[in-house]
Amino acid sequence: MRFDYYIPTKIIFGKGRLEELATENLPGKKALIVITNGKSMKKFGYLERVEKYLAQNGATSVLFDKILPNPTLAHVMEAAELAKNEGCDMVIGLGGGSAIDSAKSIALMVHNDGNYWEYVKGRKPEKKVLPVIAIPTTAGTGTESDPWTVITNTETNEKIGYGIPELFPVLSIVDAELMLSVPSALTAYQGMDAFFHSAEGYLAKVAQPASDAFALDSIRRITKYLPKAVKDGSDMQAREELAWASTQAGMVESTSCCISEHSMEHALSAYYPALPHGAGLIALSVPYFSYMLKKGGQVVAERYMDMAKAMGEENVKSPEAFIEALKKLIKNIGMDNLKLSEWGLKKEDDLKLAKNSFEAMGSLYELDPVALNEEDARLIINEAIK
Repeated sequence: MRFDYYIPTKIIFGKGRLEELATENLPGKKALIVITNGKSMKKFGYLERVEKYLAQNGATSVLFDKILPNPTLAHVMEAAELAKNEGCDMVIGLGGGSAIDSAKSIALMVHNDGNYWEYVKGRKPEKKVLPVIAIPTTAGTGTESDPWTVITNTETNEKIGYGIPELFPVLSIVDAELMLSVPSALTAYQGMDAFFHSAEGYLAKVAQPASDAFALDSIRRITKYLPKAVKDGSDMQAREELAWASTQAGMVESTSCCISEHSMEHALSAYYPALPHGAGLIALSVPYFSYMLKKGGQVVAERYMDMAKAMGEENVKSPEAFIEALKKLIKNIGMDNLKLSEWGLKKEDDLKLAKNSFEAMGSLYELDPVALNEEDARLIINEAIK
């Protein structure tokens, strides 16, 4: 019972609460608003509302709207230069994990010199990190309640998570009304990302009482409500339940950590950036958790059974119940026929991807409850590619 707990983010949660941006204490007077290069933030009026509420609160804003679904180092550097030149003193991430993660990385680079990748590789920032406001419009990453950001270096095919305490958002507004517009498939991908943040965090060597509580409750809510949101995107209760499950999963990330399933997926989408992160995780999941159980046996048995119970399984008598519950959930969200080959992945990629998972994010393997090596990773990835 030795652990640290630190989540300094103020979270404003509930439908219709975006408008409180107009009256909330802001950490600055001029914001760089970061969104993706997609159309939804403008099409559904989310960007216009944020700009309006900022103005009502006495703040001005500048827009950066080039972020990709798998955000890149080049755009972080470009946006940081824009924020610096415009005199921005805060950064707002509006959208999914890609926009909010980018906002965090940009906030780091506005006043710190050099290349962002130097910091990912261990350099310590010496100057101020701009305060970040997170406004998620998806339920998946939980980045609104953790200090992590994932960026891809396209020159080296490295997709690496990075985090320091200064990258916790100072304020997050989680308004599920902004999530009603997410299409069915993306709802499924994003919800399962949150699921695996929780499942991996529950299995990690660094799990603690708080992360355990957050993880099991998120697993329970996602299992119950993700199929409903996938079936009917206008189901407001399902959207709110998933929004909270995702935010809680971010809290799991803050108090525990992901394990090597995420290392493997980052390798997949580093080489194939069109692959949605959640889709890669879904494809890996049954081979991954099955392999870990086969290799680890009693080390993970009790925690697998805990997760199966959280997923609503009755009379759980063996750890295999978690694998069966996972298969059932994947079927219930219509992803049981998902094929990585649709994004160009090939079985002969397995060794390259396994190597990359160790080279880029090998630290997560150190948190696995069961030690996996490069050959184990290759076999898991090979089985996942269909």
